[in-house]
Amino acid sequence: MQLTSENIVTFLLSISLMLLSAKLLGELFNKIGQPAVVGEIVAGIILGPTIFGSLLPYSFNWLFPQNNGVKVALDGIVNLAVILLLLVSGLEVDLSVVVKEGKTAFLTGIMGIIIPFALGFTGAYFFPHLLGIKDDNLKLAFALFMGIALSISALPVIVKTLMDLGIFKTEIGYIIVAAAMFNDIVGWLIFSVILSMIGANNHGLTFNQTLILLITFTLFVLLILRKIINKIIPWIQKNLNFPGGVLNFILILGFLSAAFTEYIGIHAIFGSFIMGIAIGDSVHIKEKTKEIIQQFITNIFAPLFFVSIGLTVNFITNFNFLIVAVILIFAFFGKVIGCGIGARFAGLNKNDSLAIGFGMNSRGAMEIILGILAFQYGLIHANVFVALVIMALVTSVSSAPFMKYFLKARESLLNILSPNLVLFTNFTDKNEVIRELVNQVSKNSKLNSDEIYREVIERENSSPTGIANYLAIPHARVDISRSAIAIAINKKGINFEASDGTPSRIIFLLLTPKSKNELQLKLLVEIVNKFKDKQIVEQLLLSSNTTDFMSMLKHS
Repeated sequence: MQLTSENIVTFLLSISLMLLSAKLLGELFNKIGQPAVVGEIVAGIILGPTIFGSLLPYSFNWLFPQNNGVKVALDGIVNLAVILLLLVSGLEVDLSVVVKEGKTAFLTGIMGIIIPFALGFTGAYFFPHLLGIKDDNLKLAFALFMGIALSISALPVIVKTLMDLGIFKTEIGYIIVAAAMFNDIVGWLIFSVILSMIGANNHGLTFNQTLILLITFTLFVLLILRKIINKIIPWIQKNLNFPGGVLNFILILGFLSAAFTEYIGIHAIFGSFIMGIAIGDSVHIKEKTKEIIQQFITNIFAPLFFVSIGLTVNFITNFNFLIVAVILIFAFFGKVIGCGIGARFAGLNKNDSLAIGFGMNSRGAMEIILGILAFQYGLIHANVFVALVIMALVTSVSSAPFMKYFLKARESLLNILSPNLVLFTNFTDKNEVIRELVNQVSKNSKLNSDEIYREVIERENSSPTGIANYLAIPHARVDISRSAIAIAINKKGINFEASDGTPSRIIFLLLTPKSKNELQLKLLVEIVNKFKDKQIVEQLLLSSNTTDFMSMLKHS
């Protein structure tokens, strides 16, 4: 199908309007403390059939036609956008950290499948007529579909949300990404079985064939091709134009791997994401190269994809309140509780577990893609499709605010403090105590102890941090993603030049991110308030071990 001159004009106007609305709404939501991705999805809802299409149907149908070459071109751009988004996301993943979080990610991912799948399958199997299914022959396939529909996450939305919140390259971010990868691969594999059951599997591949091909592809890319790429990149940088040669190489590999996974029945984004991980793991990739490709994709292609989610459906037509309510309740309860339980089993605290649960709750376009396929093959009716789309949008929009709330709650004294960062010391010089505390923090977080020590000492020498009631709080803002606190208890006391002239016997080392100016002040105030009663401090000093000290601190 060849685009006419009018089609080209329409296509370009559509792309321009999508980018403009995404930018305006993204900036607006950023200013009110929400990730830009939320504003981009809302922009799509405004531009879609729900609002713009209802108010000006002729203009909407002209700008976003459903049955000509413009539709095909827009779909092509949107598919390209999501593939590129996952490719650049993969470039930012530190494979060693993901492997390190393997146990936590696995428990989070598996529980994030079991519980929502059980809810969706049970409800759909025993009450299919409630969800509009009349054909009993489709009951098993429909129940399996609903289980997967409630289990799968939206890796593109999750990644963009983590980037917008600034936690993509943190422990929490890596756990969520790794768990979502595992979660979604399992989900798409089961969905391929469902398509086989209704005779709709792509390219005639069986489940076993798809599984073998996927495992082989993943192992080949991450274990073999990754090393080959690491050797090829220096040659490209030396012999071809920079950065064009490397960018071209990255995109070619990303598209080829996306095409392969799409061919075997697993969505193309998984291929591009895995290839992105393999390329990004190369020590020869320059940060400037990553920055160029990330800026272009996250500011141009990614917004087009997120706006397209809202263009998919009219939320008024075929709206069924009961179906929407049931699916929303099952979706939130199953995913948040399931992933939260998995994270708790892995040893994370309550706030981190709930943050991960809501982070994994984003369904976004993946849910819509599943719904579209199921709708096309007659597995679900229009009202279920609308409910799934609403669920996908609600979970995507609500994910960031809930994550932000629980991540903010975790940045308190007792949530940050870990028992292995509380030590008893006999040093008499404050520099020695600070060095001991810095070494303890560095040992647990892979920070450069010499750099941190210099920054803390420089701050200490400019303004001593001794405070009344035997307390001292040497502190600094450093290049870390999450605050760290270590405590030294010295029964004799050390001179930190406290205002009341007493030696400091409880010394807090407080390290906060450079990007969070207000957080340091908040934690300083919290520590001082905790120790404002001298009698409580004297009781704490009676403790003889870390367990007793932590217990008394928690209840003081």
